[in-house]
Amino acid sequence: MPTNFTVVPVKDNTGNEKKGNEEDDVNDNNVLKEEEENTKGDGVPKENSPFINNTDNDKGNNYDGTNMALFEEEMDSNPMVSSLLNKLANYTNLTQGAQEHEEADDDDGPKKKTVKSPQMGTFMGVYLPCLQNILGVILFLRLTWIVGTAGILESLAIVGLCCSCTMLTAISMSAIATNGVVPAGGSYYMISRSLGPEFGGAVGLCFYLGTTFAGSMYILGTIEILLTYIVPKAAIFVAEKKEDEVDALLNNMRVYGTCCLALMAIVVFVGVKYVNKLALVFLACVILSILAIYAGVIKTIFEPPDFPLCMLGNRTLQNHNFDKCLKTEVIDNLTVTTDLWSLFCDGPELNATCNEYFVSNNVTLVQGIPGLTSGAISANMWSEYGPLGMLVEDKKLLSLGGSDPAQDIYLPYVVNDITTFFTLLVGIYFPSVTGIMAGSNRSGDLRDAQKSIPIGTILAIVTTSVIYVTCVVLFGACIEGVLLRDKFGDSVKGNLVIGTLSWPSPWVIVIGSFFSCCGAGLQSLTGAPRLLQAIARDGIVPFLQVFGHGKANGEPTWALLLTAGICEIGILIASLDAVAPILSMFFLMCYLFVNLACAVQTLLRTPNWRPRFKYYHWALSFLGMSLCLALMFISSWYYAIVAMAIAGCIYKYIEYRGAEKEWGDGIRGLSLNAARYALIRLEEAPPHTKNWRPQLLVLLNLDSDQSVKHPRLLSFTTQLKAGKGLTIVGNVLEGTYLTKETEAKKAEQNIKAAMAAEKTKGFCHVVVSSNLRDGISHLIQSAGLGGMKHNSVLMAWPGTWRQSNDQQSWKSFIETVRETTAAHQALLVAKNVDSLPTNQDRLGEGTIDVWWVVHDGGMLMLLPFLLRQHKVWKKCKMRIFTVAQMDDNSIQMKKDLQMFLYHLRLNAEVEVVEMHDNDISAFTYEKTLVMEQRSQMLKQMQLSKTEREREIQSITDESRSSIRRKNQGAAQGTSFSRQSSPLEDTQEDEAQLIHDRNTASHAAMNDKAETGPERVHMTWTKDKLFTERTRNRECNANVAMRDLFNMKPEWESLNQSNVRRMHTAVKLNEVVVNKSQGAHLVLLNMPGPPRNRGGDENYMEFLEVLLEGLNRVLLVRGGGREVITIYS
Repeated sequence: MPTNFTVVPVKDNTGNEKKGNEEDDVNDNNVLKEEEENTKGDGVPKENSPFINNTDNDKGNNYDGTNMALFEEEMDSNPMVSSLLNKLANYTNLTQGAQEHEEADDDDGPKKKTVKSPQMGTFMGVYLPCLQNILGVILFLRLTWIVGTAGILESLAIVGLCCSCTMLTAISMSAIATNGVVPAGGSYYMISRSLGPEFGGAVGLCFYLGTTFAGSMYILGTIEILLTYIVPKAAIFVAEKKEDEVDALLNNMRVYGTCCLALMAIVVFVGVKYVNKLALVFLACVILSILAIYAGVIKTIFEPPDFPLCMLGNRTLQNHNFDKCLKTEVIDNLTVTTDLWSLFCDGPELNATCNEYFVSNNVTLVQGIPGLTSGAISANMWSEYGPLGMLVEDKKLLSLGGSDPAQDIYLPYVVNDITTFFTLLVGIYFPSVTGIMAGSNRSGDLRDAQKSIPIGTILAIVTTSVIYVTCVVLFGACIEGVLLRDKFGDSVKGNLVIGTLSWPSPWVIVIGSFFSCCGAGLQSLTGAPRLLQAIARDGIVPFLQVFGHGKANGEPTWALLLTAGICEIGILIASLDAVAPILSMFFLMCYLFVNLACAVQTLLRTPNWRPRFKYYHWALSFLGMSLCLALMFISSWYYAIVAMAIAGCIYKYIEYRGAEKEWGDGIRGLSLNAARYALIRLEEAPPHTKNWRPQLLVLLNLDSDQSVKHPRLLSFTTQLKAGKGLTIVGNVLEGTYLTKETEAKKAEQNIKAAMAAEKTKGFCHVVVSSNLRDGISHLIQSAGLGGMKHNSVLMAWPGTWRQSNDQQSWKSFIETVRETTAAHQALLVAKNVDSLPTNQDRLGEGTIDVWWVVHDGGMLMLLPFLLRQHKVWKKCKMRIFTVAQMDDNSIQMKKDLQMFLYHLRLNAEVEVVEMHDNDISAFTYEKTLVMEQRSQMLKQMQLSKTEREREIQSITDESRSSIRRKNQGAAQGTSFSRQSSPLEDTQEDEAQLIHDRNTASHAAMNDKAETGPERVHMTWTKDKLFTERTRNRECNANVAMRDLFNMKPEWESLNQSNVRRMHTAVKLNEVVVNKSQGAHLVLLNMPGPPRNRGGDENYMEFLEVLLEGLNRVLLVRGGGREVITIYS
């Protein structure tokens, strides 16, 4: 819509008008150069824009005005509008092959040259090039044959289908081409910038292959005209028998085609400028030939040309070796045989033995071109398809006797050289409507590309469609059907069939079509290498990089060699009818994606989609896309599959190996819309147990250089996820975002690099927080979006927590455990993470051992199964251990567990380990004593120096007095029982060993069973708990404890709850080490931290004892829901 601009001059205090920095910027031709500079001021990086960043000259101009002082600090990144508009006015399109403005990554590269303002208009720049590329070899060599074979009605259907396809594609292309400035690069540029590098590269290469095979087709057409119609005697291979004629023709095409290709390649290499200058000459040949056809049609109304056909019965004869269409003739009152007689009889004598059909039928002359008013149109209305070798017959003529195929192939009949059917003709005809991209390919040379491309292209398609439709009708109305079906004009002494219709001479068409094919072949060999060079210079296909280089003047030498090599493949095929469907596939693929690009952009309504061409609609684009796909499979379903497979392979190759480009393409917008829709759907309900998989938040640690400390954690993530589900790799930096912004960006880059190296597919999330604890809490709460949130947290075990003077390391770890539990998220803690295998390792025969102590929703069962899907762990076997107490039936437990695994469809060895209720050992007490002493020392570190000394002295005095009391022998009969006081029962409730819901302390489980609802557990029942409780009260245990205290008096002051937990950790560790020390990986239930935060440091000690002596351990803590099910 029209927009009115008003420029308001602003005066400063001195009265001088400020006009920006126009004088300084007039000569600034380097307007497309991108800059990547260090950020200044507020630390906000500058936007990647071809204009805003271009402030080379502006920086030297100190802003001395006062009217815009409010903005003066931002002038280096946000220039004055007057300066910007001046640069926009000086903008010119890039020369062909130049790097696009948004890809100018090298600041120190050569300066782009100022190009002369292009002056080509719609007629010369778009309309005529499109006409030249659309009208060509198929019109002159095959259209008459298509009309005769398919009939007028079906031929009109073929023309209508193909022209509709190109018209719809042209509408979509016009919308894309007018949506902003299109630098030279044409269709490849439009598709790649609309659909992204993957689609752009795939379709660009398909378009390149189509253009290359088009060159093959034009060269084959040139040689066919040369050897069939101009100098037939130049053939190297001559068939001695009629049945060898096809092979001889193909061999001649191969030899002459290769020579012609070499000659054209040399011409293109030496003087491409001459090719462009001759383009108008070649176009003039095409136009003159078409005018000659129309002139000939008009002439047939008054005086039809004399091209008689010799018919034997109703069969058409090849009129090469005889002049008179007679069996015998009378010369000097003598009846003598003719040359035709000798072709069907074994001698010239009248009594010679002749072919039966020749004897039974008369020869007649039929006018090959009866004229426009002859009524031939009714006879040519319907199709005449047939198999290879079928005789070309006129059904209106009388025929006696049957055919003998064994003899007919040796006789001079006109026959089908290929099997004909409707879909084949579609594939052969379609190349005659390609070439609609010629105008957009010249966009860099147009005065107003956004106006010229739509008008010129659509007018050219309308013009050519009218030409094709009228030619179909006129050919059917003027030419006899048997002559139309004579592909090579054998029945008219080897004349070009369309040439027999032309005026003033058939040679007008022959010479015109010859030069037309030559010119089109040269244009293809000129355009295809440049297209390949543009793709190679984009850098999206790594193995094509070499083809981006060329001569000093930019000519693509290497690309020309590759093009010539591919073109030679088409020439070795040698048959025009076989090559045409191949290039049809590649062009249709290209047109399909042009329509898709327009439809996607229209439906997404992206803010940048503002085409000046308004006569488009997404429904038209989808119709064009559907028509292209239908034509691909109509023409040749197997070629279509091959073409799609090639495009698919190129797409996947670019996706995995190509350079990542951000071109603001529509596929990215489509992905965003699809992601938004999916996220909204996901949030409607939580996932079912059958669909549950670990969606991981990986908490990474970085060193002082912001490098990843434990890359093996990412390797393990990859092995666990196998590219499925959600992975968020998080890290926390301490500080404020304003001061840590650079470090955060660096950390994010390093993490992404490590993820790429370890092939971890996911997202990176770096948070800057005032302290580590809050940052991790924010990640756990807010990472992810909507229904796409993590349900599990993976982190490394803080192995240096004992050596660290900073208590925050282990306190942060414990708080993370508590927060994941509160958030109902699973927690995976990997110990000795640096010993985990890399993605390149292949573990041999070994085991993944699962120690299933308490039920956690099935996480312990699911994780080994997921790991074994990866090739690193594929050969490992799964073993499941569970713990039985004295009163459990271990044999029955094993059977039940095996049945459970069978229903889960998991293959694993099962073993039940019996843990007897042994007395607490002196080692356990010693471990507990060391632990509590260390805890007290840690507390002392928080006090001041004076308080610390006073506290240490009081601890020493208290310890001495305790020993003195014990040595007096005044035993007070104190018995220590596991249920000795309500205070200890309370402590047992507060500090649980294995899980908040399941504890290994029998008494604590009994208390919970009495006071709260029943919890999920695997082994214990109420009867067993009461039995155990009674047994624990027996005095033998008390006597044993009293004896132990007599051995070392310091043990008396120990917290008995800690002693029991240490006892469980020691005993469980002994069993696990005994059974699983050689396992590749051990998975173990992770005990929950105590509710009373005063025992946090003891909790870390319990875990250290539990994991002692084990190499690779994964502690697993469930998220409070079932994650595996036996149901389908």
